[in-house]
Amino acid sequence: MKFYNRQKEIATLKEIEQNSSKSSQMTIMVGRRRVGKTTLLKRAFEKKSVLYFFVAKKNEVLLCEEFTREVEDKLGVALGRFQNFASLFKAIMVLSSERNFTLIIDEFQEFTSLNKSVFSDMQNIWDTYKDQGHMNLVLCGSIYSMMKRIFENSKEPLFGRATSKMTIKPFDIATIKEILADHNPDYKPDDLLAFYMATGGVAKYIEQLVQFQALTKTRILDAIFKENSYFLNEGKDVLIDEFGKDYGNYFSILSLIASSKTERGEMESILEMPVGGYLDKLEKEYNIIKRVRPFGAKEGSRNNKYLIEDNFLNLWFRFIYKYRSAIEIGNLDYVRNIMERDYDTFSGIILEKYFRAKMIDSMEYSDIQGYWNNKGEDEIDIVAVNEFEKRIVFCEIKRNPKRISLPILEEKSKNIVKKFSKFTVEYKGLSLEDM
Repeated sequence: MKFYNRQKEIATLKEIEQNSSKSSQMTIMVGRRRVGKTTLLKRAFEKKSVLYFFVAKKNEVLLCEEFTREVEDKLGVALGRFQNFASLFKAIMVLSSERNFTLIIDEFQEFTSLNKSVFSDMQNIWDTYKDQGHMNLVLCGSIYSMMKRIFENSKEPLFGRATSKMTIKPFDIATIKEILADHNPDYKPDDLLAFYMATGGVAKYIEQLVQFQALTKTRILDAIFKENSYFLNEGKDVLIDEFGKDYGNYFSILSLIASSKTERGEMESILEMPVGGYLDKLEKEYNIIKRVRPFGAKEGSRNNKYLIEDNFLNLWFRFIYKYRSAIEIGNLDYVRNIMERDYDTFSGIILEKYFRAKMIDSMEYSDIQGYWNNKGEDEIDIVAVNEFEKRIVFCEIKRNPKRISLPILEEKSKNIVKKFSKFTVEYKGLSLEDM
């Protein structure tokens, strides 16, 4: 599959690389697994002297042997043998005082399980040699909570050392449409919705579907629920390292959220346990869920709902994890039939997210939220505000345009409109046909 988008990220990385010729730069790159961080880095520096270290879960001496071979192959310099990474890193930092090069350390957070002293050792070496060095150091990681702890916790040695931070996000709506059009020019709106629903713009998932020519709704579902499918264990593979041994409780909460049990009280009633601490970590430490409140609600409002940010994980917890017993005995058709049964309802929620993402990408609005009252009624799918132009837009979203009623939307929005008396008001109905 050809390389798509990422022009802004590549431009930023090249600018940082140029700055490293004057003084050493340390860039932190984070992003969920499979989003394409490694491919992006290799693309950005394909014509430069680049060292690429992948921190695998193996003996530190063996890692150092691999890394020193990389230095010899790429830079033509024999550094000798090293028993620990700190000594090797020091030698590379000294080398950077003589020449400018890029060092990428991928899955950097894995040093936590390999040798925790690496972080304090690197801090001392970096502080000692960075001013006379010319290294473009990129520390890349996919376990968000661990990377955040390493670099944003003030008690950690590498806190405050990074000169730049980049968060790599999934592809935007325009890129997703471009990719699908390249491989299936005659795609229908439901094909696009299924493609967006299954991948969320994550590069690896898109690559998998393109590789198997799963580019229509039916073939996408076939790809997910076939025997030995890449997708069946993916949710667990992505999150098991994040949550560790306590993953069971986190998975149960995420499964409820994916099944539209989005309020804290509702979750606690079903699980018969307090979930506040788990929700707080899922939102702030793991960056997996988002707490949303209705348009106009104050910051401290308790009228909250929780949503899974990631499209694929939302699908995985709703259909694969929830029905894992059937999956484990190989009854994939059973789960596939359940998804077919619930598809219109589930994909309708994704359709709402699609239009919200599209409006965010348009850069037209200062605020985009949903609305519901204190009783959880009078729901409005999207309320979008342009403060500069004094304009407010209310949207109702349905798969079938015949089910959209703008008069009912106007009735639901009356109380909000009263508070925006100086704004022009617009009502929109959006359906599959508007994708």
